[in-house]
Amino acid sequence: MSIDEYNGCAIVAMVGKDCVALATDTRFGVQRSTITTDFQRVFQMGPRLFVAMSGLVTDAYTVSARLKYRLNLYELRENRPVSPSVFVSMVSNLLYERRFGPYFSTPVIAGLDPTSGKPFIAGFDCIGDPSIGSDFITDGTAGEQLMGMCETFWRPDLNK
Repeated sequence: MSIDEYNGCAIVAMVGKDCVALATDTRFGVQRSTITTDFQRVFQMGPRLFVAMSGLVTDAYTVSARLKYRLNLYELRENRPVSPSVFVSMVSNLLYERRFGPYFSTPVIAGLDPTSGKPFIAGFDCIGDPSIGSDFITDGTAGEQLMGMCETFWRPDLNK
């Protein structure tokens, strides 16, 4: 078993017509043992910007805290909210800094651009390579199973 599968997770980010959805499970477990069923995996980074973390839970919380710190510095320096495309670069840089001893966590970003209102989703590997999606992104230990479900139910301009 890989360290990425130690805590388990399921994440789906999906684009609709002028909207975006981000869903995760709330189970926190160690391999096949469940510890709690109300665990937070989605973190709000801005008014319309969210990040979900899969992988090792300790690394996920470390990455989310460091991202929030960098996001606050950006907003103080620039005096404007961060756009999702800039946030992708911020996440990619944070993860790539640790490429030789990576965080065992892979973020998924979902949000709306603050100026245009366009939906935006992106996923990463553990060293920061972004994968910007136009329809949906799945991640976590159940990502492959969720991929089939998303391929079946997703259609352009979802609104219901």
